[in-house]
Amino acid sequence: MTSLDKPTQDTEQDARAVTEAALFEAFGGVRGMVETVLPGLLFVTIYTINKDLHLSAIAALGVSLLLVVVRLVMRDTVKHAFSGVFGVAFGVVFAMMTGNAKDFYLPGMLYTLGLGLAYIITTLCGVPLIGLILGPVFKENLSWRTRNPGRKKAYAKASWAWGLILLAKCAVLFPLYWWADTTQLGWVLIALKIPPFLLAVWLTWVFLAKAPAPIDVFAEMEAEEKAAEAKAAEERATAAGSEPSAARHRREA
Repeated sequence: MTSLDKPTQDTEQDARAVTEAALFEAFGGVRGMVETVLPGLLFVTIYTINKDLHLSAIAALGVSLLLVVVRLVMRDTVKHAFSGVFGVAFGVVFAMMTGNAKDFYLPGMLYTLGLGLAYIITTLCGVPLIGLILGPVFKENLSWRTRNPGRKKAYAKASWAWGLILLAKCAVLFPLYWWADTTQLGWVLIALKIPPFLLAVWLTWVFLAKAPAPIDVFAEMEAEEKAAEAKAAEERATAAGSEPSAARHRREA
């Protein structure tokens, strides 16, 4: 390794570390995955044991609310826990209305289908969804659309990966919704919660780690504000220095 190679490698390592941190922040990390899996796992476990829809639904909703309370007590971000509560609540409502325990999973399955289509459609429209999600996390907002084509390409690849993985997941789950019983569907759904998610996150990390660095638009805005303030201060100083000379010219006249 030469002295010229080392800074490049350090920069690449920094970019990878930043990408990892951003992905963990955006998708909730290990804790977010636990909060996503636990309510459904509790539901299918209780239902497998006693076939009691009401008890299973109440337990799943209760643990979702408990996860929110824990985050509030710890003063941590609650967006992932809250999304879990809403998802479980919709599932409970569907299942209670129809009396079919499989309908507990239907809202989440429809959400997965819609999200997969959203990734594909937004990418085809030139505004890949993963870029809209991660842009604020990287402090680049939408600068990647017009100012960073390499990064836009990486976001497009990542969005294709997310979309295809989620649609493949739906291709497994929806036939099971019609043909399998509640416990079979539930356990397959639990098994498919984490692996496809980790695959999509890993592919996103691979694409973004090789992409150009994000443009920090917030830093640019701060620099512009400081430059404007410095210019204004310079103009005030110039004006103040010219005032005595102008007054002297008036007296002489």
